[in-house]
Amino acid sequence: MSEAKNYSADSIQALEGMEHVRMRPSMYIGDVGTRGLHHLVYEVVDNSIDEALAGHCTKVDVAILEGNGIRVMDNGRGIPIDIHKKEGVSALQVVMTKIGAGGKFDKDSYKVSGGLHGVGVSVVNALSKDLKASVHKNGKIHVQEYKQGKEQYLVKVDGDTDLKGTEVIFYPDPEIFETLEYHYEVLATRMRELSYLNKGLTINMSDERESSKDENGNAPKETFYSENGLSEFVEFLDSNRERLIQKVVSVEGEKSGIPVEVALVYNNSYAENIHSYVNNINTHEGGTHLSGFRRGLTNTLKKYADKSGMLDKLKFDISGDDFREGLTAIVSVKVQEPQFEGQTKTKLGNREVTAPVSQAVSEMLSNYLEENPDDAKQIVQKVILAATARHAATKAREMVQRKNPMGGAGLPGKLSDCASKDPAECEVYLVEGDSAGGTAKQGRDRHFQAIMPLRGKILNVEKAMQHKIFENEEIKNIYTALGVRVGTEEDSRALNLEKLRYHKVIIMCDADVDGSHIQTLIMTFFFRYMKELIENGYLYIATPPLYLVKKGKQANYAWDDSQRDQLINSMKGSGSESSVHVQRYKGLGEMNAEQLWDTTMAPENRTLRQVTIESGAEADRIFSMLMGDEVPPRRAFIEQNAKYANIDA
Repeated sequence: MSEAKNYSADSIQALEGMEHVRMRPSMYIGDVGTRGLHHLVYEVVDNSIDEALAGHCTKVDVAILEGNGIRVMDNGRGIPIDIHKKEGVSALQVVMTKIGAGGKFDKDSYKVSGGLHGVGVSVVNALSKDLKASVHKNGKIHVQEYKQGKEQYLVKVDGDTDLKGTEVIFYPDPEIFETLEYHYEVLATRMRELSYLNKGLTINMSDERESSKDENGNAPKETFYSENGLSEFVEFLDSNRERLIQKVVSVEGEKSGIPVEVALVYNNSYAENIHSYVNNINTHEGGTHLSGFRRGLTNTLKKYADKSGMLDKLKFDISGDDFREGLTAIVSVKVQEPQFEGQTKTKLGNREVTAPVSQAVSEMLSNYLEENPDDAKQIVQKVILAATARHAATKAREMVQRKNPMGGAGLPGKLSDCASKDPAECEVYLVEGDSAGGTAKQGRDRHFQAIMPLRGKILNVEKAMQHKIFENEEIKNIYTALGVRVGTEEDSRALNLEKLRYHKVIIMCDADVDGSHIQTLIMTFFFRYMKELIENGYLYIATPPLYLVKKGKQANYAWDDSQRDQLINSMKGSGSESSVHVQRYKGLGEMNAEQLWDTTMAPENRTLRQVTIESGAEADRIFSMLMGDEVPPRRAFIEQNAKYANIDA
């Protein structure tokens, strides 16, 4: 088919107006904080990726500009610039100013696409202070500029070009967003992920802001390119773990008209790490493609294990969980008309996807197991070990959730509960140490704040078997205090939040090395065993001040070095710096109850950092690296990120 027939002004369909995008931006981009700000970039890049999926784009350049603007340039076909019959203006203007307008609704233009709701670039335009679109097409540069989504002039020719493709430069609107600062690492993580999901596509990521340059004047810049796709992705995610089998098992092909790509490997950890994608969208809630993967994996491995006779002496049944312990896998499917449950696009509902994925996984694994009997034996032994540990964990978990004779929840004795019983207003502080816990109890508001002291460092769940975790006293106390139930027949780690007693779970640790380690241990536990708590926005980190700056009766708190220096300069006046006394807080116990309340616990004064998961795959990699057995990658990470730390020994 010709390019003109496939992708022209007639391919663009305008579905509805977009006046209320600026009034209710969260309906379209999730929120107006950091996550929504970065989502703007993903929407623009997704258009370029869709061109790559259609076979017309091989390179995408993404740059953060001075003033926190963004430039995205691809070498695709370029957005059509001819006149749209229905709208009477250039198709470029229709795409940029009409919500629901785009080529994604025309099956001749795009077979599959992530941006199927058609809200992408027009919403970015509506939420931008300034946006400029340049289309390199037919030897000419066609441009149009917009302010807050409104075109400033008709599409015009602005010079000649040898290039082809679309360039979009935009600056988010400060009237809309709470923050305008882009984080290079957040964007780079998503670009790396996209390069693995679209092998053969080059994505260049750069940061052109002066503030991002190092002492040598170099700014962050990376090129992401993957030759082998998902198998390289799995190797990247599993680089911090000890392999059980050395080779990544992968398959790529089309089943029942649905392109399916799967890669997996087994390691010696006790975690299950499966990440699923539909048309490059991370479906962190899973869906029918993940069900198909699990079915294919479980049935094939169980059939092989039964046939081998290795399960004969096992006195209890093996569950699906056992086959997935120590598994790292990526499942990626391309679907013409994906049906996502909810607006967040996080769970796939297409039933026709399950069987093709299951079949692809079954064929791939069957061949691998037959051709690699030594690896097959290692995997089955790992499954038997997991089943034995799960059997023990079931008993331990029952102990965690047992009721007392009076029918109460049997709350742990160390928990100082709050008076309110409304979870929406209740919060619990997980406090490092009995001493700080005592201070927090004295300083809290008893109506809605509960205090749960934790003794020392909790168990590192990254290195522990499941039954050891449920036998750990501190972890048992956390489960019991929160009131949640863990484990279903389908998934022994699934969390039931119906009886969650607090909608704010706040980690409060000392601002020193030990405190940071304890904080990381607690977050690792929540990520591995209570991820639903994080995904629902219930987990927070308290930020106690680092310094008390005093001169005479005047006293102020500082949360970082720059705040401290500003306070010293303002308080010393015409006097010397020595007239100002600076106290460095290393522990919560150094503050009295009133100080802890004023700085860290009072809702009107405190700063809480909400724990979110931008990328499940990246979070999985970071936690396994920080808390696993491999030392070199952990050392490299610490050296690279030490400059961001506000701690000292």
